Amino acid sequence: MFLSLFHTIMHFIPVWLLIINLITFLLYRSDKRRAIRHQWRIPERTLILLAIVGGSIGALLGMLIYHHKTRHPKFTIGVPCILLIHICLICLYLK
Repeated sequence: MFLSLFHTIMHFIPVWLLIINLITFLLYRSDKRRAIRHQWRIPERTLILLAIVGGSIGALLGMLIYHHKTRHPKFTIGVPCILLIHICLICLYLK
């Protein structure tokens, strides 16, 4: 039973990663636009949390494409570290 549930959950992970990365990327774009317009911003904690729950690729792409949060060490160091952890977890799972 547990193994069957595990395999079912594992089938949804690629879909989750695609969705969360797209959302993260779009929120980085939105936050950059809001910063330019001096509007209410998305909290940094939210942007980091999105990277942690699977949106690290979207976060990194958002940082690079929109030049957003590139002066903050918690983003320039933190997001790539989160991505490396995600890559390691995927490699462990595929072994």
